[in-house]
Amino acid sequence: MNEERLWEELGPEGFERVVAAFYRRVKTDDLIGPMYPQDDWKGAERRLAGFLKFRIGMDQAYLNERGHPRLRARHMPYEIGEAERDRWLQLMGEALDEEEVAGEARAELDAFFAQVADFMRNR
Repeated sequence: MNEERLWEELGPEGFERVVAAFYRRVKTDDLIGPMYPQDDWKGAERRLAGFLKFRIGMDQAYLNERGHPRLRARHMPYEIGEAERDRWLQLMGEALDEEEVAGEARAELDAFFAQVADFMRNR
């Protein structure tokens, strides 16, 4: 994955828009929506956007606030199987479509999200 090119193409605002489009879908999703804190949608959005800005753009704000991502450990309380993984990927794909992320950037983000989502499976 060419993080530098992705960062140049999307920038922090682009990642924030993708995450906002993703969470608009998650809020009404019957499968993965209930996994999210219903009283902290903005916090969940801020954390995912912060993680992506850290991972792709090396923005240190996420590390300063949350420390090491520890993604698998943070998601362990939630039952994440193939159906949940697939739905997460579907909604993220729709968010990328909405934000018109295409070409190499889309291919790289699709592969990255697929790898991360599969890593989160714990059932």
